[in-house]
Amino acid sequence: MSNAGVAERPNKVQISDAGPSRKKISIEIPADTVNESLGSSMDTLMVEAELPGFRKGHVPRRLVEKKFGVAVKKQAKEQLIASAFSRAIEDNKIRVLGNPTSPDLDKIEVEQGKPLKFELEVEVLPEFTLPELDGMAVKKPKFTVGDDLVDSEYGKLKVQEGRLEDRESPEPGDYLTGHAKLVGPGDKVLFESDGIVVQIPPVEKKGQGMIVGLVVEDLAKQLGTPKRGETTTIKTKGPESHENEAIRGADLTVTYTPERIDRIIPATAEDLLARFGFGSEDQIKGSLRQRLEQRVQIEQQQAMRGQVAAFLLNSVKMDLPERITAGQAGRNLERARLELMYRGVDPMKIEENLAALRARSANDAVRDLKLFFILDRAAEQLKVTVTEAEVNGRVAMMAMERNQRPEQLRQELIRTNQIQGVYQQLREHKTMDAIIARAKVEEVSPEDFAKGN
Repeated sequence: MSNAGVAERPNKVQISDAGPSRKKISIEIPADTVNESLGSSMDTLMVEAELPGFRKGHVPRRLVEKKFGVAVKKQAKEQLIASAFSRAIEDNKIRVLGNPTSPDLDKIEVEQGKPLKFELEVEVLPEFTLPELDGMAVKKPKFTVGDDLVDSEYGKLKVQEGRLEDRESPEPGDYLTGHAKLVGPGDKVLFESDGIVVQIPPVEKKGQGMIVGLVVEDLAKQLGTPKRGETTTIKTKGPESHENEAIRGADLTVTYTPERIDRIIPATAEDLLARFGFGSEDQIKGSLRQRLEQRVQIEQQQAMRGQVAAFLLNSVKMDLPERITAGQAGRNLERARLELMYRGVDPMKIEENLAALRARSANDAVRDLKLFFILDRAAEQLKVTVTEAEVNGRVAMMAMERNQRPEQLRQELIRTNQIQGVYQQLREHKTMDAIIARAKVEEVSPEDFAKGN
């Protein structure tokens, strides 16, 4: 379809509100445009079509239409809808989030000589006004790295580098690895996999634990201490803000069968010296202190960013949906995952944190979405940019915290479609840092900072 043809036969487009941060786009494509698309698709197929008894490109048109007519119409419909949608959002300057949805799109047929009418709904950036970004008051806590913090990190390193000891029967704190199946209403299987790791809640967690990404308040009681091959059943309620809408608020049942039981035996000082090539424990602790000092700088900056976030959230009025969509929940969760990785949180702790985030109220989830929109607008206003070198630097920093090679983590982020999230995280951090650079910053002690927050 040529640009000239489109200009002569414009689509009829109507834009209407479909709720907070959602738009309904109603489109009617003229019959002449439909005819042209169908004809073009058929002409292309005529050149390529092969049927028994006919040479390639010489099959009679009526036979091609009979054999491939349904496929041609399907292809033409997809092309027409995609082209019309793209032009509609471009012409109307609609800033779309995620993919459009339509429950009736599969039922729509493309017919020769008839216009094509359809409706789509899309998530859009909400309309709002940014506050003045210069001169806000920010407190900068003076965090320090003490010996007790270094000793605590040294203890964690021993656990991380420890060995697994096979156990016949588990005790609190031990790890189970086995088969899990998550079932929702109507016995619908929502998730099933082998190799699922579950920790029997240690005493300090007061029975709370995590299984298949869900926080269960009384997991210790429901799970018990199963031996290998023993199946246990855990019942729980799906969090209202889960990224899977089938899980939200649903009565869920998890069946779990451990295949192995392990206890982590912490590494000894001698193990660590041999593994990392240090000459003494003091050298190990010195290395840990350097890493902690870098982490403290991150936490200090994060404390100031938190104040910026609170200021922006309190200063901006915005209409948002009462319940976030699955796509929005997924984006919130991935942003949180990358933030925890950046701050050096242990991978197992990250999964526990994410499970807790899923269990938060819908209001908290909508708050995260609101901040995302505000920072996106602020980044545009402040002309914040992110380079490829900055993305690679952030990946390298995260890799160091996880004791991974940077290229290995980068490939992992690309494979899991999270590399764009690193770019977005950097953009948000740089935006808040740009606001902090314009703020009135006051250094305070950690005690005074805690009192004020």
